[in-house]
Amino acid sequence: MTDFLPEEVRAGLEAARKADLERKSTLRVRAGGVAHPILRFRDNGFTVDSDLPKLRGLVDVYDGSRHLYRCLIIASEEEGGETRYEFKRATTASDRAPLDFHRDPRAPAALIGAPE
Repeated sequence: MTDFLPEEVRAGLEAARKADLERKSTLRVRAGGVAHPILRFRDNGFTVDSDLPKLRGLVDVYDGSRHLYRCLIIASEEEGGETRYEFKRATTASDRAPLDFHRDPRAPAALIGAPE
């Protein structure tokens, strides 16, 4: 049995595989105001299509419209049509500033004043 496939068939299969990964993933990396789909996401990095422009430096990772991480990345390797990036730093995004004091968990949510 032969494992030979014509170049056009292999290119078509690879394009279909990438399209399927992009369709399934809602994760996006945003750099320079442009968002690119993330094909695979791991604890120490992610992969994107190697046909995209090379990313570097500070990027943001989104799941749909939800901001997940602000990351400092470096390109690690290119394999199988995907470029893998590793995190030098990945900070969880927050919608509010961190507190610089201890908040008592039993404290009331608000104080109700006397009516005037």
